[in-house]
Amino acid sequence: MTPPLFWVDEVPRAGDTTVLSGPEGRHAVTVTRIASGESVILGDGRGTTAECEVVDVAGKDRLTVRAGRVQFHTRAKPLVTIVQALPKAERSELAVDLMTEAGVDAIVPWQSSRSIARWSGSKAVKGVEKWRSTAATAAKQARRAWIPEVADLAGTTDVRDLAARVTAGGGIVALLHEDGSVPFRSIDFSDAPEVVFVIGPEGGLADSEIADLTALGGTSVVLGPEVLRTAAAGAVALGALGAVTDRWAR
Repeated sequence: MTPPLFWVDEVPRAGDTTVLSGPEGRHAVTVTRIASGESVILGDGRGTTAECEVVDVAGKDRLTVRAGRVQFHTRAKPLVTIVQALPKAERSELAVDLMTEAGVDAIVPWQSSRSIARWSGSKAVKGVEKWRSTAATAAKQARRAWIPEVADLAGTTDVRDLAARVTAGGGIVALLHEDGSVPFRSIDFSDAPEVVFVIGPEGGLADSEIADLTALGGTSVVLGPEVLRTAAAGAVALGALGAVTDRWAR
Protein backbone atom coordinates (compact mmCIF):
# COMPACT_ATOMS: atom_id res chain seq x y z
CA MET A 1 0.00 0.00 0.00
CA THR A 2 1.27 3.48 -0.85
CA PRO A 3 2.31 5.44 2.26
CA PRO A 4 0.04 8.36 3.21
CA LEU A 5 0.84 11.79 1.80
CA PHE A 6 1.04 15.01 3.80
CA TRP A 7 1.53 18.56 2.55
CA VAL A 8 4.45 20.76 3.60
CA ASP A 9 5.61 24.19 2.46
CA GLU A 10 9.03 22.84 1.49
CA VAL A 11 10.11 19.25 0.90
CA PRO A 12 13.29 18.27 2.83
CA ARG A 13 16.42 17.16 1.03
CA ALA A 14 17.44 13.50 1.07
CA GLY A 15 19.03 12.65 4.43
CA ASP A 16 17.58 15.66 6.26
CA THR A 17 15.16 15.45 9.17
CA THR A 18 12.13 17.69 9.51
CA VAL A 19 9.13 18.10 11.79
CA LEU A 20 5.57 17.69 10.56
CA SER A 21 3.26 19.66 12.83
CA GLY A 22 0.10 21.77 12.73
CA PRO A 23 -3.03 20.41 11.03
CA GLU A 24 -1.06 17.95 8.87
CA GLY A 25 0.85 16.64 11.88
CA ARG A 26 -2.36 16.31 13.87
CA HIS A 27 -4.00 14.38 11.06
CA ALA A 28 -0.97 12.09 10.79
CA VAL A 29 -0.89 11.33 14.52
CA THR A 30 -4.55 11.30 15.58
CA VAL A 31 -6.38 10.24 12.40
CA THR A 32 -3.91 8.18 10.38
CA ARG A 33 -2.20 7.01 13.63
CA ILE A 34 1.29 7.05 12.18
CA ALA A 35 3.91 5.46 14.46
CA SER A 36 7.71 5.52 14.60
CA GLY A 37 9.33 3.35 11.94
CA GLU A 38 6.49 3.77 9.46
CA SER A 39 6.77 5.46 6.07
CA VAL A 40 5.09 8.66 4.90
CA ILE A 41 5.38 10.89 1.85
CA LEU A 42 5.82 14.64 2.16
CA GLY A 43 4.81 16.78 -0.81
CA ASP A 44 4.70 20.47 -1.59
CA GLY A 45 1.76 20.22 -4.01
CA ARG A 46 3.98 21.61 -6.77
CA GLY A 47 5.43 18.33 -8.03
CA THR A 48 8.12 17.49 -5.47
CA THR A 49 7.77 14.60 -2.99
CA ALA A 50 10.02 12.90 -0.48
CA GLU A 51 9.74 9.34 0.81
CA CYS A 52 10.31 9.60 4.56
CA GLU A 53 10.70 7.39 7.62
CA VAL A 54 9.08 8.48 10.88
CA VAL A 55 11.77 8.62 13.58
CA ASP A 56 9.75 10.12 16.45
CA VAL A 57 6.15 10.93 17.39
CA ALA A 58 5.49 13.55 20.07
CA GLY A 59 2.10 14.49 21.47
CA LYS A 60 -0.97 14.64 19.26
CA ASP A 61 0.28 16.80 16.41
CA ARG A 62 4.00 16.42 15.94
CA LEU A 63 6.25 13.87 14.31
CA THR A 64 9.84 13.91 13.10
CA VAL A 65 10.77 12.26 9.82
CA ARG A 66 13.96 11.57 7.90
CA ALA A 67 13.80 12.07 4.15
CA GLY A 68 14.94 9.38 1.75
CA ARG A 69 14.35 9.54 -2.00
CA VAL A 70 13.24 12.93 -3.28
CA GLN A 71 11.45 13.12 -6.65
CA PHE A 72 10.09 15.77 -8.96
CA HIS A 73 7.04 14.56 -10.86
CA THR A 74 6.34 16.16 -14.24
CA ARG A 75 2.75 16.84 -15.15
CA ALA A 76 0.95 14.41 -17.43
CA LYS A 77 0.33 15.53 -21.00
CA PRO A 78 -1.83 17.03 -22.31
CA LEU A 79 -2.57 19.51 -19.54
CA VAL A 80 -6.26 19.48 -18.69
CA THR A 81 -8.34 22.39 -17.43
CA ILE A 82 -11.97 21.89 -16.52
CA VAL A 83 -14.30 24.86 -16.65
CA GLN A 84 -16.99 23.80 -14.19
CA ALA A 85 -20.23 25.75 -14.12
CA LEU A 86 -21.31 26.19 -10.50
CA PRO A 87 -23.38 23.18 -9.44
CA LYS A 88 -25.95 23.19 -6.68
CA ALA A 89 -24.36 23.59 -3.26
CA GLU A 90 -24.54 19.93 -2.24
CA ARG A 91 -22.68 18.83 -5.39
CA SER A 92 -20.17 21.64 -5.63
CA GLU A 93 -17.34 20.10 -3.62
CA LEU A 94 -18.17 16.62 -4.95
CA ALA A 95 -17.38 17.80 -8.49
CA VAL A 96 -14.01 19.18 -7.37
CA ASP A 97 -13.19 16.05 -5.38
CA LEU A 98 -13.94 13.67 -8.25
CA MET A 99 -12.11 15.60 -10.97
CA THR A 100 -9.07 16.06 -8.71
CA GLU A 101 -8.85 12.35 -7.99
CA ALA A 102 -9.20 11.72 -11.75
CA GLY A 103 -6.18 13.92 -12.51
CA VAL A 104 -7.33 17.43 -13.52
CA ASP A 105 -4.56 20.06 -13.68
CA ALA A 106 -6.63 23.22 -13.26
CA ILE A 107 -10.21 24.04 -12.37
CA VAL A 108 -12.12 27.17 -13.34
CA PRO A 109 -15.34 27.82 -11.38
CA TRP A 110 -17.76 29.43 -13.83
CA GLN A 111 -20.86 31.52 -13.20
CA SER A 112 -22.76 30.29 -16.26
CA SER A 113 -26.13 31.64 -17.33
CA ARG A 114 -28.00 28.55 -16.12
CA SER A 115 -26.17 28.07 -12.82
CA ILE A 116 -28.67 27.92 -9.99
CA ALA A 117 -25.91 28.71 -7.49
CA ARG A 118 -24.95 32.38 -7.50
CA TRP A 119 -21.64 33.58 -6.12
CA SER A 120 -20.70 37.21 -5.61
CA GLY A 121 -18.62 39.27 -3.22
CA SER A 122 -17.58 37.43 -0.07
CA LYS A 123 -19.57 34.35 -1.12
CA ALA A 124 -17.39 34.01 -4.22
CA VAL A 125 -14.21 34.32 -2.15
CA LYS A 126 -15.41 31.69 0.33
CA GLY A 127 -16.58 29.40 -2.45
CA VAL A 128 -13.24 29.49 -4.25
CA GLU A 129 -11.36 28.89 -0.99
CA LYS A 130 -13.57 25.89 -0.26
CA TRP A 131 -12.87 24.49 -3.74
CA ARG A 132 -9.12 24.98 -3.18
CA SER A 133 -9.29 23.21 0.17
CA THR A 134 -11.28 20.35 -1.37
CA ALA A 135 -8.76 20.03 -4.20
CA ALA A 136 -5.84 19.86 -1.74
CA THR A 137 -7.58 17.19 0.35
CA ALA A 138 -8.56 15.12 -2.70
CA ALA A 139 -5.05 15.36 -4.16
CA LYS A 140 -3.64 14.09 -0.88
CA GLN A 141 -6.11 11.20 -0.83
CA ALA A 142 -5.15 10.30 -4.42
CA ARG A 143 -1.39 10.54 -3.63
CA ARG A 144 -0.97 13.24 -6.26
CA ALA A 145 2.25 15.24 -6.40
CA TRP A 146 0.41 18.26 -7.83
CA ILE A 147 -2.53 20.08 -6.27
CA PRO A 148 -4.77 21.36 -9.08
CA GLU A 149 -4.88 25.11 -9.43
CA VAL A 150 -8.34 26.52 -8.72
CA ALA A 151 -8.85 29.88 -10.42
CA ASP A 152 -10.95 32.76 -9.17
CA LEU A 153 -14.60 32.80 -10.17
CA ALA A 154 -14.92 33.27 -13.94
CA GLY A 155 -17.61 34.87 -16.02
CA THR A 156 -18.41 33.90 -19.58
CA THR A 157 -16.05 36.55 -20.95
CA ASP A 158 -13.20 34.88 -19.02
CA VAL A 159 -14.14 31.49 -20.42
CA ARG A 160 -14.22 32.94 -23.93
CA ASP A 161 -10.72 34.34 -23.43
CA LEU A 162 -9.47 30.95 -22.19
CA ALA A 163 -11.02 29.12 -25.14
CA ALA A 164 -9.50 31.57 -27.63
CA ARG A 165 -6.03 31.23 -26.08
CA VAL A 166 -6.09 27.43 -25.99
CA THR A 167 -7.38 26.94 -29.53
CA ALA A 168 -4.90 29.52 -30.87
CA GLY A 169 -2.11 27.46 -29.32
CA GLY A 170 -3.24 24.21 -30.94
CA GLY A 171 -5.21 22.93 -27.96
CA ILE A 172 -8.69 21.43 -27.82
CA VAL A 173 -11.75 22.98 -26.19
CA ALA A 174 -14.51 20.41 -25.76
CA LEU A 175 -17.97 21.48 -24.63
CA LEU A 176 -19.49 18.45 -22.92
CA HIS A 177 -23.13 18.42 -23.92
CA GLU A 178 -25.76 15.70 -24.22
CA ASP A 179 -26.70 16.98 -27.67
CA GLY A 180 -23.09 17.35 -28.78
CA SER A 181 -22.46 16.87 -32.47
CA VAL A 182 -19.12 15.05 -32.17
CA PRO A 183 -18.51 11.75 -30.28
CA PHE A 184 -15.70 11.97 -27.74
CA ARG A 185 -13.95 8.92 -29.19
CA SER A 186 -13.64 10.57 -32.60
CA ILE A 187 -11.43 13.43 -31.36
CA ASP A 188 -7.67 13.09 -31.82
CA PHE A 189 -6.11 14.34 -28.58
CA SER A 190 -2.63 12.97 -29.33
CA ASP A 191 -0.98 16.21 -30.44
CA ALA A 192 -2.89 18.66 -28.25
CA PRO A 193 -0.66 20.47 -25.73
CA GLU A 194 -3.70 21.45 -23.68
CA VAL A 195 -7.30 20.34 -23.35
CA VAL A 196 -10.18 22.29 -21.85
CA PHE A 197 -13.45 20.59 -20.92
CA VAL A 198 -16.37 22.97 -20.45
CA ILE A 199 -19.12 21.54 -18.25
CA GLY A 200 -22.51 23.15 -17.76
CA PRO A 201 -24.63 23.18 -14.60
CA GLU A 202 -27.66 21.01 -13.89
CA GLY A 203 -29.61 22.75 -16.67
CA GLY A 204 -26.80 22.26 -19.18
CA LEU A 205 -25.03 24.77 -21.39
CA ALA A 206 -27.13 27.54 -22.90
CA ASP A 207 -27.40 27.72 -26.69
CA SER A 208 -25.72 31.13 -26.64
CA GLU A 209 -22.77 29.76 -24.68
CA ILE A 210 -22.33 26.88 -27.11
CA ALA A 211 -22.52 29.28 -30.06
CA ASP A 212 -19.97 31.65 -28.49
CA LEU A 213 -17.43 28.95 -27.67
CA THR A 214 -17.76 27.00 -30.91
CA ALA A 215 -17.22 30.25 -32.82
CA LEU A 216 -13.88 30.47 -31.00
CA GLY A 217 -12.84 26.97 -32.06
CA GLY A 218 -14.54 24.85 -29.40
CA THR A 219 -16.30 21.59 -30.24
CA SER A 220 -19.64 20.41 -28.85
CA VAL A 221 -18.88 16.87 -27.68
CA VAL A 222 -21.00 14.00 -26.40
CA LEU A 223 -19.27 11.60 -23.98
CA GLY A 224 -21.65 8.68 -24.38
CA PRO A 225 -25.28 7.60 -24.38
CA GLU A 226 -25.92 8.38 -20.70
CA VAL A 227 -26.76 11.86 -19.42
CA LEU A 228 -24.26 12.56 -16.64
CA ARG A 229 -24.79 14.77 -13.63
CA THR A 230 -22.60 17.83 -13.69
CA ALA A 231 -20.59 16.66 -10.66
CA ALA A 232 -19.56 13.45 -12.42
CA ALA A 233 -18.94 14.71 -15.95
CA GLY A 234 -15.41 16.02 -15.35
CA ALA A 235 -14.15 12.79 -13.80
CA VAL A 236 -15.71 10.69 -16.59
CA ALA A 237 -14.14 12.91 -19.26
CA LEU A 238 -10.73 12.64 -17.59
CA GLY A 239 -11.08 8.86 -17.46
CA ALA A 240 -11.97 8.73 -21.14
CA LEU A 241 -9.03 10.99 -21.97
CA GLY A 242 -6.65 8.84 -19.94
CA ALA A 243 -7.71 5.79 -21.92
CA VAL A 244 -6.94 7.35 -25.32
CA THR A 245 -3.75 9.29 -24.46
CA ASP A 246 -0.57 8.69 -22.45
CA ARG A 247 -1.85 10.53 -19.38
CA TRP A 248 -2.22 7.23 -17.52
CA ALA A 249 1.15 5.84 -18.64
CA ARG A 250 3.43 4.98 -15.70
